Amino acid sequence: MSYLPSTEVKERNLTDKQQSFLDNLISTGGDPKQAAELAGYSGNYHQVIKSLRQEVIELASDVLARSAPQAAFKLVEIMNSDAPIPQVGNKLTAAQTILDRVGVSKSDKLDVTHKAAGGIFILPEKEPIEVQAEDVEYVEERGTSEEEIGSEQPYVEEAFEREEEE
Repeated sequence: MSYLPSTEVKERNLTDKQQSFLDNLISTGGDPKQAAELAGYSGNYHQVIKSLRQEVIELASDVLARSAPQAAFKLVEIMNSDAPIPQVGNKLTAAQTILDRVGVSKSDKLDVTHKAAGGIFILPEKEPIEVQAEDVEYVEERGTSEEEIGSEQPYVEEAFEREEEE
């Protein structure tokens, strides 16, 4: 038994009415109310959209993907045009947005999929390690010759002299 989420995409069997709704959604230019009426749904079309949420998202992605070449050509047309183009800012923004959403220039969507073959491997608990140490006496060896003592002495005397002056 795997505790990891499944990465398989399950193909859903749609009823004729649901498939008709999706087809009519394209033919009506994305009008869900009109698509629901043409498919034979009466009443609240929001429930239809809610039940077909994933399919509607896939449909929208397909529409954007089909519009990507047109958006790319519109960018090139705007770039090469010397004549004034009405609403050029809006057209440029729309073309850039379409290309961004289909992943041509940038993608804000992060899709992380990982297929684990075995599952989770749990390591055993770590045991404490005891280290034996010996008590050792540390003896600092200093030179006791007069030269070594004498070489430290002027520094110490200078420090005392400075303190007394202040």
